[in-house]
Amino acid sequence: AEMYPVPPRPDTQGRTEQYIGTWLRKTGRRDDIILATKATGPARQAARPSHVRGGRLLHTRENLFEAVNLSLQRLQTDHIDLYQLHWPDRSTNTFGQLGFSHIKDEETTPIEESLAALQELVQTGKIRHVAVSNETPWGLSRFLHLAEARALPRVASIQNPYSLLNRSFEIGLAEMSLREDVGLLAYSPLGFGVLSGKYLAGQRPEGGRLSLFERFSRYSNDNAERATYEYVSLFRRHGIDPAQGALAFVNNRAFVTSNIIGATTLAQLRSNIDSLQVTLPPEVLDGIEAIHQRYPNPAP
Repeated sequence: AEMYPVPPRPDTQGRTEQYIGTWLRKTGRRDDIILATKATGPARQAARPSHVRGGRLLHTRENLFEAVNLSLQRLQTDHIDLYQLHWPDRSTNTFGQLGFSHIKDEETTPIEESLAALQELVQTGKIRHVAVSNETPWGLSRFLHLAEARALPRVASIQNPYSLLNRSFEIGLAEMSLREDVGLLAYSPLGFGVLSGKYLAGQRPEGGRLSLFERFSRYSNDNAERATYEYVSLFRRHGIDPAQGALAFVNNRAFVTSNIIGATTLAQLRSNIDSLQVTLPPEVLDGIEAIHQRYPNPAP
């Protein structure tokens, strides 16, 4: 994403794309990968970055063209395979917010305008496919309707949070994702590493995300802590590594296209990849549902 790395800061913004671009140039392996990035949305909450592109963050034609061109420069390539809108142009109940609050007279860009701009970018060859992120059922349905009604690009995927601590995607989006063939790219499948169990009982291992950055508290409230303890205990009783068990749950959802893992070490990366070989037995799946009933979506 153009705003990465996180925590977002003006002095580091865009560095993730730059690193990937340097790697692509040095290795010459551009054609071996599917390259995806995201356009930042409006900074309607204090935690969201307002410094990207001088604050020109509405999903207008001009702003999206600028965002794509700058990303292409940093990535040192002539096209992006999957271009995602990082979060909606409008205010929504996402990023930990469950209740919906309508903001009257809020400045927003019509989805049709954004999608038409993305169509132009597809036609120029700068992007290949269009996608959304942190989107709602209404938003996704609107994108799909406009694509069909106006012959605009069809959304290829949706990147939203999904984990044992946050299954809110199942409430209004999972069926749509499956039946409309808009696969979920699940992010934070371990809830910032919380579901590995390494932060239980107040532990803060050296180098861990929550040890380094106190602002990442989304998965650390009391109910999330209790639910995590139960999930970790369930996996350990059945001889399953907690992190691999949590990833295996996500891997095997019918509506999931890709599980976006994160790793600090090669050992973590190998463990994450090996979760593809983990099959959760019926008694573990039943245990997961029982815990979910007691602690439904404690970290939305």
